Amino acid sequence: MIKNYFKIAIRNLLRDKSFTAINILGLAIGMASCLLILLSIISELGYDSFHDKADRIVRVVFRGSIQGGTMNEAHVMPPVAAALKADYPEVEQATRIRKMGNPKVIYENSAFRDKPAAFADANFFQVFTFPLIQGDPDQALKEPHTIVISASTAQTYFKGENPIGKELLIGDDRDLFTITGVMADMPANSHFHFDLLASMATFPQAKNPSWMVSEFYTYLLLQPGYNYKNLEAKLPQVAEKYMGPQLEEAMGISYNQFKEDGNDIGIFLQPLTSIHLHSDLMGELGPGGDIRYVYISGAIALFMILIASINFINLSTASAGKRAREVGVRKVLGSEKQQLVGQFLAEYTLLSLFALLIAMTLVKLSLPVFNNLAGKDVDIQYFSNLWTVPALLLFGLMVGILAGIYPAFFLSTFKPVSVLKGSFFPGSGSMGKRSFSLRSGLVIFQFAVSVILIIGTIVVYNQLEFIQNKNLGYNKDQVLIFPEVRYLGNNTEVFRQQLLQDSRVASVSISGYLPSGPSFNNNFFLYPDGDVRRQVKTLRYDVDADYIPTLGMELEAGRNFSEAFGSEQTSIILNETAARALNWEEDALGKTLSHLDNEGNQTNYQVIGIVKDFHFRSLHERIFPLVMAKSNSHGAVIARLNTDEPGSLLEDIKLKWNTLAPEEPFEYSFLDERYYQTYQAERRIGYILVVFSGLIIFVACLGLFGLAMFTAKQRNKEIGIRKVLGADVSTIVSMLSREYIKLVLLSAFIAFPISWWLMNQWLEGFAYRIDISIWTYLAAGGLVLLVAWLAVGKEAIKAALANPVKSLRSE
Repeated sequence: MIKNYFKIAIRNLLRDKSFTAINILGLAIGMASCLLILLSIISELGYDSFHDKADRIVRVVFRGSIQGGTMNEAHVMPPVAAALKADYPEVEQATRIRKMGNPKVIYENSAFRDKPAAFADANFFQVFTFPLIQGDPDQALKEPHTIVISASTAQTYFKGENPIGKELLIGDDRDLFTITGVMADMPANSHFHFDLLASMATFPQAKNPSWMVSEFYTYLLLQPGYNYKNLEAKLPQVAEKYMGPQLEEAMGISYNQFKEDGNDIGIFLQPLTSIHLHSDLMGELGPGGDIRYVYISGAIALFMILIASINFINLSTASAGKRAREVGVRKVLGSEKQQLVGQFLAEYTLLSLFALLIAMTLVKLSLPVFNNLAGKDVDIQYFSNLWTVPALLLFGLMVGILAGIYPAFFLSTFKPVSVLKGSFFPGSGSMGKRSFSLRSGLVIFQFAVSVILIIGTIVVYNQLEFIQNKNLGYNKDQVLIFPEVRYLGNNTEVFRQQLLQDSRVASVSISGYLPSGPSFNNNFFLYPDGDVRRQVKTLRYDVDADYIPTLGMELEAGRNFSEAFGSEQTSIILNETAARALNWEEDALGKTLSHLDNEGNQTNYQVIGIVKDFHFRSLHERIFPLVMAKSNSHGAVIARLNTDEPGSLLEDIKLKWNTLAPEEPFEYSFLDERYYQTYQAERRIGYILVVFSGLIIFVACLGLFGLAMFTAKQRNKEIGIRKVLGADVSTIVSMLSREYIKLVLLSAFIAFPISWWLMNQWLEGFAYRIDISIWTYLAAGGLVLLVAWLAVGKEAIKAALANPVKSLRSE
């Protein structure tokens, strides 16, 4: 019987080629889009889940609020791991990571500086699942000056030789490390990536007992089945027990007084698998994702498959008259309703499977483009995994059933007496009215989704334009950054002077504190009038006298740093926000601010200037209080250019660099590029919205085109009669397209309030944002209306121009 179902199904699909082509194309695009997005979502949701004990691993993070200034940091103090392991039996293991950057590595006569490195505790491999290809995971990092390298690093350094026991010189001090293990490369879906892991026992600061310094990423392995929330509830005791005494020693006030002043600090826990998508912390080990964009992507995938299925339902019910007599004859010959349902479902499922084959091909062909668009590196191998093909077949069957279940039941309910008398006409009677009402509702849904996505695309684009053109308080154009000034060693000032000798360079500053992209970060607490309880959290920028003019910043009051006033080691410049936080909007100049270091030593600073507020973080965040201090800066060389053609200048600078640091890589970036990179996630979601909203509109219009085609055929004789009676082309076109245009207009008005709420929710993530203009809604509605009319109008005009003699010949 099933064989017979599929044989008849193939005949019916081949009989009506236009119906089949429209449905297969719509379903294939919907399926391919859904599969592509699902691959991306699976990649995002799968971060860090490859660890055998992922469900038991949490990260310890630091959060605090001091006089309204917040601190949210991914790293904590050196002794946290040992304290939690000692005090709480539910903690099986506690391990730490301390970043090293990309240190210089020397092996024999070869030097490398392209591998990220970190110090790690000896029990690192007992917590995380990074298999060792060579070496003992329990012993590899136990001794000082031992190191584990990745398999790709081993190949780069040793070209197939056995690396175990070989020695590497690492860092500017050329510390000697012995290789004790080779680990598999860390997977792409890990929230941190290192190619070199050195033993923490080598790093002196790892034994620092201070709870006032940070920079150690600390992870706990909890007992099986233990709820981390229970441990987190006990952590306020840790802050009071360990931080309290050191805070009192440094600040001269008790922990309770500190809390009574409205301040709060403490450590919290974060599940390992939530770090990538849910973290809002500073100092992450790698770029994170955003769960909001996963939800948006998931919604687009769902809408794509629903809209493709809606096309199928609409076209199937609209063309029901073609199958009415077939149903009547089958029922007269004894077919039961369930047999007819089975026949139609087999037909629709077969069509869905054909669409799935095309979708699988489209996915493979479009993956490179999608990866580039979404910034991903996902892939699918249909036959490499035992479950891939069955899962895809199940997906195809589900889509076929979803799209075909209503048309199957709708067609199987026809009454044989009515259809065999020829009195059945789609759209007449209660059944026809219900069918038309359902089709109208589904068309409204399709185009409402289309309008929402178009509005979303316009809003994202306008917000990105706002970000690009906003006055940032500094001039990001024509600023060249050389990020690794430490490579120059003692030649930094020589390099700076060589740059200034070139007329194409206007000014040069040296500082690791950059207003865009990766930058040094330094919390700095200051208090006025010697009252430590009034301290304000600021960020400290260590700069030189050329920093402000090089970046095109402006002083609101006072003066810049100057060599004419000596070293100025205790002079500071506040931004406007810092002056307001101290209630010094009008009279900050000449005031004194004090700072306590971790040992309780006080340093007094004098305010010499107020710099106008500038955005040194993402526009997602408000401008924070900031302090500039003059010091012997390091980190990066910042050069403002006098030329619009930096190509030849860069070649000359590279020659100078190679002379001063011949073994070091020549690296540079432009400040405006660093700024745009900050909003890469928003740009990618904008690109995705553009592409998939376009596909959704195409699929929706494909269905509308099919409906218009069937309507024109169904009303063929009516059109002929109207033309004979004198109706002109415009009247016929208006008659055929009027109902569909009304539905599209209604869908737009439904979409407007929904899109307003959704996009305002998204914009709330920006401290500085646009207001959504009414023209956004009018543009989106007008665009969808135009595209819909083009889809319907083509068939309407074709029908209106047809010779009425041909349509009436059979009457």
